[in-house]
Amino acid sequence: MPVPLAPVSDQTIHDISHVIQLSVAPVFLLTSIGTILGVMSARLARIVDRARTLLDRLETVAEDKAPAIHAEMHTLDRRRRLVNFAITCGTLAALLVCVSIATVFLGAVMKANVARIVASLFILAMGAFVAALVFFLREILLAVRSLVLS
Repeated sequence: MPVPLAPVSDQTIHDISHVIQLSVAPVFLLTSIGTILGVMSARLARIVDRARTLLDRLETVAEDKAPAIHAEMHTLDRRRRLVNFAITCGTLAALLVCVSIATVFLGAVMKANVARIVASLFILAMGAFVAALVFFLREILLAVRSLVLS
């Protein structure tokens, strides 16, 4: 026999709609994080493609050209690590934002004060996002510097 659902009061609907309004800003943040992650993933793919090209070229190149290819491979490896760190931090930021949104909803449903938890999660998410952007900037600066040196 199904359990009857409790009637939903106007106050409960008001509380839920308020929680939905509060979660709209973090959803916009998730969109921006997702966009940045897409850009970082594309850069990582370009780095991997370039490394594969250089590996293929290394098999047929003259010995005097090999050191230059190895140097570029080293730079690509450093860039790959930076982009990996950036993607990891960006993904962590997105996960923390998702958990903060879920915590807001759980707090509303359970009538619990989750303000400190949500604030802490959001601060951690912003820290992770800042770290992602810093790693991404470092990778870009390394890429530009390697072009100038070539």
